[in-house]
Amino acid sequence: MSYLGNAPARSFISFERQVFTIVNSQTAYALSHSVTNENDIRLVVNNVVQEPGSGKAYTATGTALTLSAALTNGTDEMYCVFLGRATATSAPGAGSIGTAQLASDSVTLAKMASGTDGNIISYDASGNPVAVATGSAGQILTSAGAGAPPTFAAAGANTPNFFVISNATTNASDNTWTKVALASEVFDSANAFASSKFTVPSGQGGKYHFSFKAMSAGASAYQKTGYSNLYLNGSSLSANYETIIFQESGVFNMDRIGVHGSVILNLSASDYIELYAKADVESGSVYIYNAFLGGYKIIE
Repeated sequence: MSYLGNAPARSFISFERQVFTIVNSQTAYALSHSVTNENDIRLVVNNVVQEPGSGKAYTATGTALTLSAALTNGTDEMYCVFLGRATATSAPGAGSIGTAQLASDSVTLAKMASGTDGNIISYDASGNPVAVATGSAGQILTSAGAGAPPTFAAAGANTPNFFVISNATTNASDNTWTKVALASEVFDSANAFASSKFTVPSGQGGKYHFSFKAMSAGASAYQKTGYSNLYLNGSSLSANYETIIFQESGVFNMDRIGVHGSVILNLSASDYIELYAKADVESGSVYIYNAFLGGYKIIE
């Protein structure tokens, strides 16, 4: 037949029953299920329902049942009916929780295991999480490539580096390459500059950037051109730098020329760099002054 509301129940649930083994002189018994209090069970002794509560026939909490008076084995009988049970919390079995049981974004930092201060989480070659050991102040994190976690290493530096200037003039012949005297060091991180040349220290080969400048002037006449250049291991580099001064009415009218340059070189240990300059004057000799040379290893 039709009806309004929820469908009527077609089955019933039986209350669970526990029969106790009487122990002489004992008032404490264990329940098979945890309860909130004695009102969650109906205790029957010798077919008589007992009154629950403190000062009454029995009390109960959790799985502990306490009688107000001991019973006698072989004479008395006792059982209880569970009218309600406290909901028990049980831990899931090992390995039983998968990604399907976890909600997205449900694992927070507070739920993660404690680690070492400064560690970083990475993954090993098998895809398992690993901790990257804490580095030291000033270090940087560098990749070790596939199959290994990154590591902390000392930060790279543009060393060795140096900067030197001339503190006196260098006399030269007209139109002749002449090594520039550079005797005043502003800084020299590896003490690699001496006798007006920079020598690549042992173990410091690589790419270097150099900048340089030299001023030239005729000792007694005007210049036509001025040059500055770097020499590598005593030989002129293929590229040199020059400034050309044009004539006005047939007269060269520049008495001082300053020439700048910069270059990147791939050097090996023991290679050395020197600054050279020359000038073409109308007549007489040349002097070189106000020069500098600086350089540093490029971080790779």
